[in-house]
Amino acid sequence: MTAAPGKAEAFRALHRGRPHGDPLVLPGPWDAASARALAEAGFPALATPSAGVAAALGYEDGHLPADEMFAAVTRIARAVDVPVTADVEDGYGIAPAELVERLLAAGVVGCNIEDSTAGVLKDPREHADYLAGFREAAAGRIFLNARVDTFVHGDGDPERAIERAALYVAAGAECVYPIMAPADVLPLLRAGIEGPLNALARLDTGGPSPAALGELGATRITFGPGLQRRAMAALRETAKDLVL
Repeated sequence: MTAAPGKAEAFRALHRGRPHGDPLVLPGPWDAASARALAEAGFPALATPSAGVAAALGYEDGHLPADEMFAAVTRIARAVDVPVTADVEDGYGIAPAELVERLLAAGVVGCNIEDSTAGVLKDPREHADYLAGFREAAAGRIFLNARVDTFVHGDGDPERAIERAALYVAAGAECVYPIMAPADVLPLLRAGIEGPLNALARLDTGGPSPAALGELGATRITFGPGLQRRAMAALRETAKDLVL
């Protein structure tokens, strides 16, 4: 399947001109059923989390084979009418043009690509070249969100994150995602990064709400595997009451 013509542009438009404090909130489905539930709740688009999809299929984060990830993402995109963007980790070593084609075949309109592999940051200039190749091959058909892993696999220096982000934006990234950036550095990141800024809302730690992250400068909010983990926690509690 492929996404309907114009769906990528509709998704892109959701990021434009958002007023301060009104971020785009993209919950993360892990299968077709959760995708339908989130779409029915009224969200305008969805963002699959690689860790959540992996867990639902019985894998640790980072260990789900690419073919299984694309199959899962295809089922999710097929289940809903709203645009879906997919977390494809570091690109699985797939050449940019092929990655674009696989995403299009899955029916999604966007993706996250990480700038680390196996817990090690990539050379930012080499990664920027990869992103440039992806953006050229995508030709506007896939919205590119560049994940910056400075706060999870680097030294946590906001200036290093801003430097990496600048390279990725120059290469064609349409949004930047400094995952796990502390809330108190979001204003600095917002001031130093051009274009939409994706922040992670932590459901497991009682961190700032999406609205609060928006006030700090985030223009797009995702949850990683947070919703899948919360659903599993609820299931465990229900299961306890069923044990005889």
